[in-house]
Amino acid sequence: MIELLRDPLAFTILSGLVGLFVGSFLNVVIHRLPRMMERDWHAQAAELRGEQAPANERFNLATPRSRCPHCGHQITMLENIPIVSYVVLRGRCAHCGAGISRRYPIVEALSALLSAYAAWHFGFGASALGALLFVWAMVALTFIDLDTQLLPDDITLPLLWLGLAFNLGTTFAELPDAVIGAMAGYLALWAVFWLFKLATGKEGMGYGDFKLLAAIGAWLGWQMLPLTILLSSLVGAVVGILLIVVARHGRNVPIPFGPYLAAAGLIALFWGERITERYLGLL
Repeated sequence: MIELLRDPLAFTILSGLVGLFVGSFLNVVIHRLPRMMERDWHAQAAELRGEQAPANERFNLATPRSRCPHCGHQITMLENIPIVSYVVLRGRCAHCGAGISRRYPIVEALSALLSAYAAWHFGFGASALGALLFVWAMVALTFIDLDTQLLPDDITLPLLWLGLAFNLGTTFAELPDAVIGAMAGYLALWAVFWLFKLATGKEGMGYGDFKLLAAIGAWLGWQMLPLTILLSSLVGAVVGILLIVVARHGRNVPIPFGPYLAAAGLIALFWGERITERYLGLL
């Protein structure tokens, strides 16, 4: 089995298939984790007020089983095969015929493609395993932030510690560079946050953005932070202008920054050293 995994093509295909099924699970995480957090907040608020916490149905990543939001039909295993079920059912519930969001196959396909590329790029070994975990976390955080403008600590903080753990063996960066990257990543956006708030009286981003950049720094080292910040800022500015001009997005309506950080982190993971070397070569 190990010899089979060492074959680049076999490892790439297998990783893509694993990514496909992980993408199906990420859809559950994207949908349920913010709701689990909201329930916890309500329970904590009730406790602080001296009230009894509301009695709710058990709700976590495993319970209850997935259901159609329109008719409550429980999704069977055959109806939950990544991408295939969506195509066979033509994007509709098998029971009531209501439309199923395209988000589900998009997340599954994105996870599969990025997983396959990570396997092909790094080859069988610790680097590929770390890259897969990093990719899956970035996909989940991107879509959670798009939906709720939240970057849950339940993902960002374990991701930060995992990055440091992988770099104990210098998987992606030297450990001192990873530690400095975690500190510098957090402090860089923390400083921007307070400068913007002092200048305008408004909060320009959330604390989840600080933690996400800290996690990226822990994985890739402080050397990749300038590239990550530059790319995320450029893409965020372009998309923000397009939303305002084309989609008539209100200037005062916040735009989540997490997806741009995640995309920039993935670019830095795969091509950061090459981009930096070419830039320095031009100088």
